[in-house]
Amino acid sequence: MPTTLNRHAVPALAAILLGASGFAVLLALWLAGGGEVDVPWAPSLDLRLHFRLDGLGALYSLLATGVGLAVFAYAAGYLPRHLAAHGRSPAQARPFWGLLVLFMGSMVGLATAQDLILVFVFWDLTAISSYFLIAYDREERDSRWAALMALIVTGVSAVLLLIGALVLYAEHGTFSLPELFDRVEAGGTLTLAAGLLALAALAKSAQVPMHFWLPRAMTAPTPVSAYLHSAAMVAAGVLLIGRTYPLIERSDLVLDGLVVIGLSSVALGGVLALTRDDMKQLLAYSTLSQYGYVVFMYGLGGEKGAVAAGFYVVAHAISKSALFLTAGAVTEATGGAKRLSELGGLARELPLLAAASAAAVATIVAVPLTLGFFADELFFKAALEHGPAAVAAAVGAAGLTVAYLLRFWAGIFLGPRPCEARSLSAVLLGPVVVLGAVVLVGGVWASPVSGLAAAAGESSLRTGADASVAYHLDARPENLMALAAFAIGGLLLAAQTRAERWAGVVAQLGSRAGPERLYGAGLRRLNAMSDRVHALEVRDMRTRVSAVLVPAGALVVLALVATPTSGAFTVGAFEARDAGLMLMLVLAAVTAVATTVPRRHLTLALVLSTLGYALAGVYAFFDAPDVALVAVVVETLLVLLVLGVLALVPSAVLRREASLPTPAKRRWRDPLIGVVSGALVAALTWATLSRPSPARTVSAEHVRLADQAHAKDVVTAILADFRGLDTLGEVTVVAVALAGVLALLRGGRMW
Repeated sequence: MPTTLNRHAVPALAAILLGASGFAVLLALWLAGGGEVDVPWAPSLDLRLHFRLDGLGALYSLLATGVGLAVFAYAAGYLPRHLAAHGRSPAQARPFWGLLVLFMGSMVGLATAQDLILVFVFWDLTAISSYFLIAYDREERDSRWAALMALIVTGVSAVLLLIGALVLYAEHGTFSLPELFDRVEAGGTLTLAAGLLALAALAKSAQVPMHFWLPRAMTAPTPVSAYLHSAAMVAAGVLLIGRTYPLIERSDLVLDGLVVIGLSSVALGGVLALTRDDMKQLLAYSTLSQYGYVVFMYGLGGEKGAVAAGFYVVAHAISKSALFLTAGAVTEATGGAKRLSELGGLARELPLLAAASAAAVATIVAVPLTLGFFADELFFKAALEHGPAAVAAAVGAAGLTVAYLLRFWAGIFLGPRPCEARSLSAVLLGPVVVLGAVVLVGGVWASPVSGLAAAAGESSLRTGADASVAYHLDARPENLMALAAFAIGGLLLAAQTRAERWAGVVAQLGSRAGPERLYGAGLRRLNAMSDRVHALEVRDMRTRVSAVLVPAGALVVLALVATPTSGAFTVGAFEARDAGLMLMLVLAAVTAVATTVPRRHLTLALVLSTLGYALAGVYAFFDAPDVALVAVVVETLLVLLVLGVLALVPSAVLRREASLPTPAKRRWRDPLIGVVSGALVAALTWATLSRPSPARTVSAEHVRLADQAHAKDVVTAILADFRGLDTLGEVTVVAVALAGVLALLRGGRMW
């Protein structure tokens, strides 16, 4: 038994060591002045593997690895209990650790990437790994549904990001962010691209109205919620805003949109958090609200907004991770309690957990002597620069935060005790205590975080930034705003019943007509439409072919309509030497029409062969005797093959098939389709042949690039490189199919 336990503990230990090593290496690099890697990736496409550990990259990389290390340590104690509770084998822990490490690496890559295509690649990697982590309890329907929802929303955000990158590339010829920052100027193209990038970021950060996926994702195991949905995946959205801020800040429209969406997210998330009874649901809505703060700060713009955003991300991520871990520890200690209505009075039995989580709550609500106090100070300073409306919004947001987080902590640790709690193991309690201690140390020694926030602000603003913070015992506006926020939070708690009633009305409206309902209805309709199209497509061979050719024909027609046709259709001079070619073309055309007449199979085969030989004659007149010879050989073999098959088929069957009447609906439909298709092909062929030969062709470029492909000639490059790439794709498809077959044979289990 000890051997088995040790064997299953190896992946956990390896993940913890990787997390610790990653944090140590990144910290050492940052303290040494950062680092940069810039090597060619696909030079012909202007793509480079460009990574830089600048201020923004260091902040999010250290956050991903540092908080990840604490979460990994917690998961080492949590996961065996979780698997046992669900009746699953300890061996199923291995993919969990692999996915967590993959997500951590993806976040580090995303934080340091300096190329929009690299950003897109790591963006998708975070979405894919998070999908499998959210659906880790795949036997539960809610987990599968939540994972699919998260994948669809964040997948759409990836598409928006890619479109924005392509818009910028089409205009400026590069995906490199530093180069784009120097080239881009304000205008319609910039507003479009910056808007797409901002929308992608807002979807990833679960901002209104794309917020509904985050609370659903709370079905994931607690370590996943603590890591992905407070410190990593949701943070990736605001990371993208910070990384592309030199583009976003040049568009007043996009900045105004960030302000509106940020404040809407703060308000809606805070209000809904007041209605949640489930601990993780409450924390999910609070995360929506807290990242609304960060979006709002970026929307305010300027040095103080960018610096405050970076500082706030650090304070929130550390504290919120501790609170998610607290929720999981409480559930474990009480034997499964997840709702505030089932809890209370646990401070007496779990004093250390109560103290550590109190430090985390105090940080987010900005109590002095915690790291969060300075975060709110910077937040209030940024708001003060933008007038009374921004000040009122900031104070109201902070007041809401005080109310729902005190409700969370008091609901668990204060009041009567409806259930008993057993003691927690050190591996479950330790990470919460460490995270709580970090935010307390930050309250008296904030320079490391303020230095990171200033460096992150410099990366976003491309100029110097100041994040100096200190305690000031006076009546300056920031202190008065903090006091007002505590007063508002206290009033909301005092009127908790009435506040929850009004918040419940908002929640009911959202459940009846909110974006999640629209998402569900849209998904069902798309699925129904897919079913109808699938049923139509697979009905017979004719509809399968039509499903490909009809859309292709429609696209060609659209291209013809949209393309200028001046000079596209010309008639050349007819000379005597063209008589033979014309005769072959007329013969081919007449034979093609004649194939629609015969009912007997032998006659039809002979007419079709005549068409093939006529086309071979066309090739010969076009000075391509080799192609003509191949066509004759192929046509002859085909005719012999058809005649051989017909000889094996009983004559009675052939006579019966030939005598079958043509259905009435096909007598006009099929000829009409044939005429329209023929006219379309004729128009395309005519336009193609009317186009003069270009002065420059791509062949010279192919010859020049052959050496870069490590080939002696163009043919070798095409056959070796491109065919090799095609084979790689085919092998990948076969491997995926085999993986699916293996999963089916093993009853849906991939491990």
